[in-house]
Amino acid sequence: MSAVTELLRTPYVGRLLLASQIGRLPMASAPLALLLFAREAHSLAVAGLVVGAYTAGMAVGAPILARIVDRWRQPPVLWGSAALSGAGFLLVACGGHALVPTLAGAVLGGLGTPPLEACLRALWPDLVAADVVAAAYSLDIAVQEVIYVTGPLVTLLAVAIAGPPAGLVMAALLQLAGVAVFASTPVVGVWRAVAGVRHWAGPLRVARFVVILLGVVCAGAAIGSLPVVVTGYAEAAGNRSLSGWLLAAQAVGALAGGLVYIRVRPGGRWRLPLVTGMLAAGFVPLLAVPGAAMTAVLLAIAGFSLPPVLTAVFLAADRLTPAGTAVEAFAWIITAFTVGSAAGAAITGPLVGVSIRAGFGFAPVAGLLAVAAMSAASFARRPALVRGSGSG
Repeated sequence: MSAVTELLRTPYVGRLLLASQIGRLPMASAPLALLLFAREAHSLAVAGLVVGAYTAGMAVGAPILARIVDRWRQPPVLWGSAALSGAGFLLVACGGHALVPTLAGAVLGGLGTPPLEACLRALWPDLVAADVVAAAYSLDIAVQEVIYVTGPLVTLLAVAIAGPPAGLVMAALLQLAGVAVFASTPVVGVWRAVAGVRHWAGPLRVARFVVILLGVVCAGAAIGSLPVVVTGYAEAAGNRSLSGWLLAAQAVGALAGGLVYIRVRPGGRWRLPLVTGMLAAGFVPLLAVPGAAMTAVLLAIAGFSLPPVLTAVFLAADRLTPAGTAVEAFAWIITAFTVGSAAGAAITGPLVGVSIRAGFGFAPVAGLLAVAAMSAASFARRPALVRGSGSG
């Protein structure tokens, strides 16, 4: 029996994975829905601002909601955040394209994004045996790539049937449906964070964890640069639709990497710098700027190491951060990756204006910075705080 089959046969695992996938679809579908809606009445620059407002709201809200989960329970926070985010999407859809409600709704939509990803990863130690927690992280991260392939397709289908507002309504409904199934799962209702000494800085009081977050920002910047460069590549090739296929190839590579990594043991402290180094090296062949078919292959290779990196990061966070901060620590990782991705996209835009090769050159540099941060955190001599995971 394969590791994936064994995990999926564990009670509640399949249900929680599916619910989490559905509830997280708006992370990939909402930006496109907001962009298409805003473009009906505003310039591309304003539409980009709307999407940026959503992303900023999500980056700010994730650790705040996660800290509340660590101090309370998962279901009330998930229900409340889904209601807030859904209200934000509806405000945009019903605001008549006025800029203030559109921006306000986008911020609320992002701010209330339910912390399903962090909540699920905090549940794994309670759901599976200790020796397969790493495999569970890898499976979760791998299947997450499906979100970024199907999410935009869901938006396009809804918009094609009922217009741009329908994409926003669909995002709200999917989010609510995912939360409903996830929050009603028995193991979610009984989960409690491990008791621990509370501190205003939460997991950020651990210096090595903060350094890892800096590495995640750099890794996120490398990954976030690719959609911008790929779009420029497709436009230079005279076929804009090519960008969708190329980014799908990257997602397929990441999915494959996650599934392969399920069978790999967590390893020692050298594992995080090693897999991050593999990620950075995977970007280098793209500097050749080959034809479309080979670029798709190289993007798949570039995506292959992302799930191993994130798996190693989550395992390190689980080991380093203090008791009672599991969900918040995981949320900070997600926020760091989101911030890095947005920064990478912003920095790469002007580089693509110089040349496609210059655009592809950003990812290896950001990857090397990520390797430096992960190495510093992994081989620091200061002993780590040990945190237990699970329900108290």
